[in-house]
Amino acid sequence: MKPYENLADLITTLESEITSLTEQISTLKEQPQSFNEQVVFKYIDTGSTGKTKDFVRSLGVKSERGSLFSSGDVSKLIKDGAEDISPELLAIARMVSNMKNKNGKYR
Repeated sequence: MKPYENLADLITTLESEITSLTEQISTLKEQPQSFNEQVVFKYIDTGSTGKTKDFVRSLGVKSERGSLFSSGDVSKLIKDGAEDISPELLAIARMVSNMKNKNGKYR
């Protein structure tokens, strides 16, 4: 939470956080609209590029290179994004990635 100077400032900050969390929850309740969104949802669910890679491999999908999907492919998808991934979903995935990178395994 950011610093505040008075009660009104704190209330405004908290209301803003509530709005942001409500939007994130709404995004997470949506169904994936593409394969890439399905991959990102799986990453958000597991918090693991390795488990996400295993999920994609279980579907028999190969990477753009034509080889088996790797953890690096998951990381690249989250870092670079794709046209068929909603910006809101991508922001949540990046937040999960940052939480994990800062705190190690967070689950």
